[in-house]
Amino acid sequence: MPCCKKEYRLLLFFSFLGLLLISSIPLCLAREDYLKNSINTPLQDNADYQSYLDFFEEVYKYMDDNYYHEVTRDDYQRFIHVFNTKIYPQLQNSGKTINYIKWRSTAYLVDFLKSQDDIFSAFFPPLAAKDYEEEVLGKRIDLGIEGILSKEGFRITRMEPRSDAFLKGLNEKDILLTIAGKNVTAFTQEEIVEMLVPLEGEKVVLNYYDETEQAKITIEVESVEYFKQTVFMIPVEEPNVFCLQIQRFNRKTSEDMTRFMNYILRQDNPGLIIDLRGNPGGPPLAAREISAFFLPPLEEFVYFQRKNKPKAVLDVPKIPEPYHFKGDIVILVNKESGSASELFAGILQGRGRAVVMGSNTAGQVFLKSMFPFEDESMLLLVTARGFHPDGTVFSYEGVVPDEKKEDDGSLINFAASYLAEKRISN
Repeated sequence: MPCCKKEYRLLLFFSFLGLLLISSIPLCLAREDYLKNSINTPLQDNADYQSYLDFFEEVYKYMDDNYYHEVTRDDYQRFIHVFNTKIYPQLQNSGKTINYIKWRSTAYLVDFLKSQDDIFSAFFPPLAAKDYEEEVLGKRIDLGIEGILSKEGFRITRMEPRSDAFLKGLNEKDILLTIAGKNVTAFTQEEIVEMLVPLEGEKVVLNYYDETEQAKITIEVESVEYFKQTVFMIPVEEPNVFCLQIQRFNRKTSEDMTRFMNYILRQDNPGLIIDLRGNPGGPPLAAREISAFFLPPLEEFVYFQRKNKPKAVLDVPKIPEPYHFKGDIVILVNKESGSASELFAGILQGRGRAVVMGSNTAGQVFLKSMFPFEDESMLLLVTARGFHPDGTVFSYEGVVPDEKKEDDGSLINFAASYLAEKRISN
């Protein structure tokens, strides 16, 4: 039986935060209490019940093979005892669907087996898994258009450069007049925003006023999957100091970075601010790729250590010499800078290549892997910890800035002044 959307969202909430909200279920049974009680499975002839156990076994196998911390069969059996005596009877009596019972219980299983230090590993039901994957990978499925409704039409304030609409000529400052033959002024701002997010593969006819050509133009665009732009140039008052804000890392971050670096590298002795505040991270490979602008090629960048496996080394990619940035760098971070963003900041700081300013990062330099199931649910696991090339592990305390400074809105200006003064002193 399908699970309703509301139930999916609840499951996401429970598994992502790791909250065990059924207070009467003692998931942390003492080992002695478990050993006193035999595991009673009177429902072995129940097909639904058996399917739950089969799914739990599959999840346990993934954790046993891939999780960075050891999980034990004994702990797994303790959970099965709790499931038999507490979780299953309560959820079954509550009238929940078969899938709900399976997914909710699996979320409890993951929470039960993972390390107390781990706030990331979790189980996601199908809709929540899809949302998480799109968010983490930086993917979107829409027309790539943002704007504001006015009396003239829907004025475009931003276009995603990899969207189909942008590739077919739609630009910022153009004015959308009709969407699928419907006049935009007949709708609210919220309704238009919803119309600009059609299903994947759906084609929509747009009529707009082109500000450059001073003409009305009609195009047909398709809602496709693409990677969002992640790098943006932020204005800086100091001359010849530039600020690139990286909002998160995805597979196209290096491509976005290259476009801006092409411009910056043509300037005379530029200083560079890389703003990673609020950047939750992304794939470590994305951080590795942009390190090529700033570090010597082919040197070891970072390594990750999986359980019972050789270390996995990431080196600095080799790029043409003209693309190497040799100027001074300041990296801005805060407590919301996590994963690949603090990995990048920590490595450049450790190599003496950048000065880090702000507050301690999140302490989340882990390798996280997604394991999908046939029912489109997903297991997210921390599979390895990150290490500096010299073997120093990235601390749970995060990257400690060289210049600790609370963000009162002036951090970019503070960094720009620092770079300007350093250029003068040199």
